[in-house]
Amino acid sequence: MAADLHVPAATAGHTRGTPAFRRISLAMFAAGLATFTTLYCVQALLPALATQWHLTPAAASLAVSVSTAALAIGVIPLTVLSEAVGRTKIMTTALFTSAVLGILCAVSPNFTVLLVLRGLQGLALAGLQAVAMSYLAEELDRGSLGASMGLFVAGNGIGGMAGRLLAALLGDLAGWRWALAVIGILALACSILFRLAILPSAHFRPRPMRLRALAGSIGHTFTDTGLPMLFTVGVLSTSTLVTVYNFLGFRLLRAPFDLPASIVGLVFVGYLAGSFSSTVAGRLADRFGRQRLVWPAAAVMLAGVVLLRPDGLITVVIGLIVLTSGFFAVHALVSAWVGARSAALRVQGSAVYLCAFYLGSSVGGSLGGLAFGSGGWAGVTWYTGALVLAVVALGLVLRRLAPVRAV
Repeated sequence: MAADLHVPAATAGHTRGTPAFRRISLAMFAAGLATFTTLYCVQALLPALATQWHLTPAAASLAVSVSTAALAIGVIPLTVLSEAVGRTKIMTTALFTSAVLGILCAVSPNFTVLLVLRGLQGLALAGLQAVAMSYLAEELDRGSLGASMGLFVAGNGIGGMAGRLLAALLGDLAGWRWALAVIGILALACSILFRLAILPSAHFRPRPMRLRALAGSIGHTFTDTGLPMLFTVGVLSTSTLVTVYNFLGFRLLRAPFDLPASIVGLVFVGYLAGSFSSTVAGRLADRFGRQRLVWPAAAVMLAGVVLLRPDGLITVVIGLIVLTSGFFAVHALVSAWVGARSAALRVQGSAVYLCAFYLGSSVGGSLGGLAFGSGGWAGVTWYTGALVLAVVALGLVLRRLAPVRAV
């Protein structure tokens, strides 16, 4: 039966304000920082990679898509593996492996080798992403889960900003190889911090890997009314953000902006807004409930898409900040919602959500490249606008989603 596969249920976990909660939150913040620094730093380097190997923008964006696709593929198998060997072991191995692979990316002799290393890196990072939400749901009190999840996503936001900013600045000064090397070393430092701060699992109980139970748990996930809608929100929202960040650099390097690469990198500071919005969204969710907040957060994303359309640098920067804020609020709300609902139903909803989330990043970002190639930024606006409108509609439907009782 699906219930035979371990999914975290409600426990008397650590509460906000305790030393244990602070240590876990620090460790997960460092993990989120390392993950998004590593995963998306190449977005700022796509124009340099396109120039180095004579690639189109859409082809260069494969350096991002191959990592997120591998991450999506690895999420569910590594979730099952963590049931047998433990949460902290999988997360620690994932972080250190991805950091080493990141350093190796800096010496790639050609684009094909770079893609292979980036794919392996994404597969390694799947171990962290697959287990993080389950670990938090097991070890923290249900009422404190939203705040800690918000901090984890905040680490993602700062990592995404730092990776892009450092890559752009170092790439302009010393070349893309040095940029990837330095970011790999930064990820290694975050991995060490994670290992020192993380607490061993107190509520985890190892179970043997059972493929039949896994299939049953995944299948049962799609019998729920709410979880598939939440998965769809993840796919559509991440497709929007990745498309914008993949191709905005190409736009700003061209007329009418004609900005140098180092200045284009400064635009990515707007990613920092996601750290603030995700933390606020997590706390508001603990207080008011997630049902009320998803569609307003998606509406903020839509406003960002609109503001990004005009050819004015100020409006582009504001639009990027608004879009990023809305996205990370949506992601913090939905990821915590999936974790709580999956725990109550005892299904592998968190793993399926992450698989869908990163498939959206890979496939949705690649389709965004086709929109950019055929219609320029106007094509990107129509494409991302349609995606976000669908998220708003789903958010309105989710307001009426009934809660479920723990099985």
